[in-house]
Amino acid sequence: MALAVEAAQSRHLPGFLEQFALRSTRMLDAIWGGVAVYRGRETELHAISGGPTTEATTDWLISRARASQNDVEALPIPKEIAATLPFAEEPGVVVFVRIAASDNERLGTLFLIRNRKSLSADQKRLLHALASHAALSLENFRRFSQLERSKRQWVEDIDAISDYIVVHDRAWNIVRTNRSLASHLGVSPVALVGEAMSSLRQIAQTGSDLPCPFCRDTRRPKEEYVAASAERIFLVSTSRTPGLSDDDTRTIHVLMDITDRREAERRYRELFDSIQEGLFFATPDGRFLDVNDAMVRMLGYASREELLRADVSPHLYPVPEAREKFMRTLSERGVLRNYEETLRRKDGTLLHTLQNITAVRDSRGHIAQVRGLMLDVTEQKTFQSQLQRERDFNQKILNTTQSMILVLDTAGLISYANRRCYEAGYQEGELIGHRLVDWVEASHREDFDAALETTANGHQVENLELRVRRSDGSMGHFSISLSPMRDEQNAVNSVVVVMTDITDAALLQAKLAHSEKMATIGRLVSGVAHEVNNPLAAILGFTDLLLENPEVSMSAREDLQIILQETQRTKDIVQDLLSFARQRPVQREPVQLNGVLRQTIKLRSYDFASHGVEVVEDFEETLTAALGDSQQLQQVFLNILNNAYDAVQEAGQRGRIRIHTRRQAEMIEVAISDNGTGIIDPQRIFDPFYTTKQVGKGTGLGLSICYGIVRAHGGEIQCWNNEAGAGSTFVVRIPVATEAALAAATTKEARP
Repeated sequence: MALAVEAAQSRHLPGFLEQFALRSTRMLDAIWGGVAVYRGRETELHAISGGPTTEATTDWLISRARASQNDVEALPIPKEIAATLPFAEEPGVVVFVRIAASDNERLGTLFLIRNRKSLSADQKRLLHALASHAALSLENFRRFSQLERSKRQWVEDIDAISDYIVVHDRAWNIVRTNRSLASHLGVSPVALVGEAMSSLRQIAQTGSDLPCPFCRDTRRPKEEYVAASAERIFLVSTSRTPGLSDDDTRTIHVLMDITDRREAERRYRELFDSIQEGLFFATPDGRFLDVNDAMVRMLGYASREELLRADVSPHLYPVPEAREKFMRTLSERGVLRNYEETLRRKDGTLLHTLQNITAVRDSRGHIAQVRGLMLDVTEQKTFQSQLQRERDFNQKILNTTQSMILVLDTAGLISYANRRCYEAGYQEGELIGHRLVDWVEASHREDFDAALETTANGHQVENLELRVRRSDGSMGHFSISLSPMRDEQNAVNSVVVVMTDITDAALLQAKLAHSEKMATIGRLVSGVAHEVNNPLAAILGFTDLLLENPEVSMSAREDLQIILQETQRTKDIVQDLLSFARQRPVQREPVQLNGVLRQTIKLRSYDFASHGVEVVEDFEETLTAALGDSQQLQQVFLNILNNAYDAVQEAGQRGRIRIHTRRQAEMIEVAISDNGTGIIDPQRIFDPFYTTKQVGKGTGLGLSICYGIVRAHGGEIQCWNNEAGAGSTFVVRIPVATEAALAAATTKEARP
């Protein structure tokens, strides 16, 4: 009962835990006790005085407390630990009691050192009750701390806001201000509490006769308006909420400084009107919302007001269907670049324009507003007939080439694509008006942008190899050349891009390079294997001699048998290396992969058990035999398991490796998944000498050897990172040992 009262009233966690440990020690007739509290990976120890005096003893207690998984567990104290304890009585056991939260989260451990080794049923029930009191207190302390942190964080968040914030009560007295407002007034926030709101009239003039200069209509729960002082302009936002009592009301004023915004609006208006091209904002039905002076002059109206007042949409379009086509195209693309349209001025003359139009959509995706820039190109139209013949001639040349040719403007947007682009499957809507760099793979875009900038400066770039998205969505290798196009002033105004798909050639080159690397590693493995065989032969010979010696004890003979067995296995692995180097053919016979896997797991069972790595065997018990070499397949699985073990160790969490076998068609599939760190580059994982491990921990040969073994078996090996973002999966597929496959393997082995 005393513990329950202390648990409810205590506000100092260390003191409570020490008192809790003292009471628990007395109640359980223990010599010494303490409480270990877990905060992530850190452990805080709160114990009564007169306990262990060495750091090693304390570390042992903490490590055993963390390792204990039972609610109540009594462990004998090792003699070397008992020797360091400063107790008159010789301790016998240390009792660990798990302290868990309501959601079963482990909060800590109560441990008691006793000289009695057994616990009665009543004592165990008492320990459970003590653990419940401790868990309740720890949870309360944690929630209290979270509440305090949340309160402090809320105050800090309010003070971090740059806008001025002030809260007053129904009596027009200041209840709270943030640091920004107090700093502006040159006082601390506390100094303003209790002051009248009328003292803040110096901040801005709002014209209010109320005691609060920022309140206008107290009956409205929210209001917003603009107020100004001699130097600044503020947007005042007001909200009213109930106070602490029923008859109290709290009013919150937020003053946002919009001086810079108003200045920016003024400059925007000046810039808007100073642009010589026609700028306009319009509704989807064609009514102008705003236009600049250049637009007014271009359409022949006397003033902006006249143009905005009149519904000129029917008059602007000589052909009524042109308006419908324009809106349909804009709805599909969302933006129109260099869009040509013929309009009618106020006096009835025709106006040829070049427009860049953008559609602004609402939350439902409907066009809410049309914005555009309009150029008067009436004079340029007179030259079109002269240029048409030259354009047709160039068009025929461009459309007969087998390369894709595109023209980009200075902004990198595609303005032209030859016929070959569309024959390759690209759509006009995907190309014209869009940026070509968006089709380039993200890792190559920097190279393309650099080449485009070089071309924009007047220099030609040839044979730039990049990965570009094809029309079907796949990525292909392209050879790209960029050439500048110049205007009459010799300035670059566009870029011609010639693209040739060299994907097949690149794949062939990559396969040849990979074959060369595998041949090189084969020669290297052959030499290393021969060198390793010599010391292995000596170990085998001397081990046989020792086994024949009658003076060797039986226990030593068992160890020698293990040495002989493991040395022979090592010799078999060396022979597998020679097989990888094409020094001997693969042995083909029926193999039970479940048995090979279980034998392989046993080789690493000690490491798995000692480091808390869980291995889940999900085997198809009626699995058909595979056709292969059991020694080589064991090497493949052992290598994958080693990598999985290293990955889960690096992840720093409880490791889990799942091995699944099943038959798929004419293949036996073995899938090995882990929850480790994953694979950085799955595309290169089977390349010789490629490794992500630290120097001295990996040569990068293991998986390349596995790759050679599996391919020699007529199978395949793949890997990928798991979708959940935790770990990776390796899949090995080996052909089923059918009668036809056995006959083919026997025939192949019988050939000279």
